[in-house]
Amino acid sequence: MQKLNLPNYTFKLKSNENKTLIFDNLRKKDVVLTPEEWVRQHFVQFLIQEKNYPVSLISIEKQLIINNLKKRTDIVIFSPDGTPNIIVECKAPKIKIAQDTFDQIARYNLKLNANYLVVTNGLQHYFCKLDKEKETYIFLKDIPSYN
Repeated sequence: MQKLNLPNYTFKLKSNENKTLIFDNLRKKDVVLTPEEWVRQHFVQFLIQEKNYPVSLISIEKQLIINNLKKRTDIVIFSPDGTPNIIVECKAPKIKIAQDTFDQIARYNLKLNANYLVVTNGLQHYFCKLDKEKETYIFLKDIPSYN
């Protein structure tokens, strides 16, 4: 898999029926290793190991219903009180991050009302904080660490 603009982490990989699987520590199961999954697994480890977010506050592929359609967020980090704090949208490294990616995560946030949004393809990362009064996003240099 492609080298990402994130630290290197050790993952458990295995092969099954001509597919490579990666063990997801949060979901406690093997999942098919797609380029997007490679980014998701790296970003989860970045959140845990570099930003000190507790595993217990991180959810992967949380289902949402938006306009009667089932959607899934890539990563949601909750506050200790159970409210969504950060939504992370992961794309494969070859996918250029464009306005439609931000539109997608903004639609998810209409439902979740998180404080921060992150969009990453593993190579480029965009962090923003929602200004709820002005209904705008403020782009940040980095994602806040867990405190």
